[in-house]
Amino acid sequence: MSHLANVEASIRAARDVALGILKPSERDLQHGLELHRDSVVVESYGLGVMGPVDAKAMAAGIEAGASPLELQDIAGDSATTGWLRTPELKAEYEAAWDASGVTCTFQNAGEEGNDPAVLIKRLARHTHMTDMQPDFMMRAIRPDDVPLVKASGKHCVYLTGNGVPLPQDWVSVPEELRYIRVFHQLGCRMMHLTYNRRNMIGDGCTEPANAGLSDFGREVVREMNRAGVIVDIAHSGWQTGFEAADVSEKPIVISHAAAWSVNEHARSKSDELIRAVVEKGGTMGITNVPPFLGRTGDIAALLDHIDHVAKTFGVEAVTIGTDRPYQSLLADAAWEQVPSRGRSRTRWEALWSPDDPLFGPEWKQESMVQSLLWTNWPLFTVGLVQRGYSDDDIRKIVGGNILRVARDVWEG
Repeated sequence: MSHLANVEASIRAARDVALGILKPSERDLQHGLELHRDSVVVESYGLGVMGPVDAKAMAAGIEAGASPLELQDIAGDSATTGWLRTPELKAEYEAAWDASGVTCTFQNAGEEGNDPAVLIKRLARHTHMTDMQPDFMMRAIRPDDVPLVKASGKHCVYLTGNGVPLPQDWVSVPEELRYIRVFHQLGCRMMHLTYNRRNMIGDGCTEPANAGLSDFGREVVREMNRAGVIVDIAHSGWQTGFEAADVSEKPIVISHAAAWSVNEHARSKSDELIRAVVEKGGTMGITNVPPFLGRTGDIAALLDHIDHVAKTFGVEAVTIGTDRPYQSLLADAAWEQVPSRGRSRTRWEALWSPDDPLFGPEWKQESMVQSLLWTNWPLFTVGLVQRGYSDDDIRKIVGGNILRVARDVWEG
């Protein structure tokens, strides 16, 4: 069987797992799939599709004594741009996007942290991916580009950063803020204020102090407003989020998280914080990471979180931001060809409490992993049909809400 045939079979198998959980009627299934095909589907945050590592390049680097940073660059570049290496990989890339039915993803295009030299690498890789396949993929520059991309039958990315670029010279506040506009000029349209840890802007979601924004952080929010960059508090502590909503003159977002009222997790947000974001004109993206969703950690749990936010704050308050990529079927085999490098220390930004499970074996059941596969996006829409949402409300949840926020920030 060809590689593409294997890919299509894998996508169908994941669909079957999700359908086994949802058990939609034939009417709901067909209506949901048709609605998904016809809608402008925009996910508020995603990791996109990740290709296999270039095993030969990694092995050569290890043999030559490459530093951890060099190896990280080889792995990161090949996973993002490696789809262009062979026709079979390009075919898998296109099959995954087409199966998802996603028009545009707010693409994670900046590594966690604040160093511009680090952040720009991933931004460049995703820019390269759009530049090299204009027949299939585009880079949305303005929010109004997205419906045009849908009409053309293509897909697109709206680039985002997992941190605010700061030179960290600490000479003056204006000098420290100068890269925000530079990255906006490079196409970055949304930025995390923090990742999990505390930085000079504010506290992350796993810092125990929950201290909120610094005085510098308030200036960062104001500069993001001026530059037209969406403020994202997905990984920020609750107090940081409250204060960002208060300071910002434009809508802010929780691009990918869960509802604390449904599952108490460090990556969940309280109803009070969600309300503060909604009252500012923003919206909240529900993630599809099983431990963040809790309970069954499957497609039904994702829909439970959407239900909670929509029924508590209105359908304008919620969208979907997956935060889990499609992984090439060749990814595991490629890593098996890479010589062992031994253990490495936990990255600085990856702060998690030992009492807060993340990706342990209990979160790797087939019903969780398969039902929430990125290519199952059409079944998220089917699930919303099952739960009684109107077509207009579904269009808002699967894309209209985050696009509305993007327009408000851009036009303001």
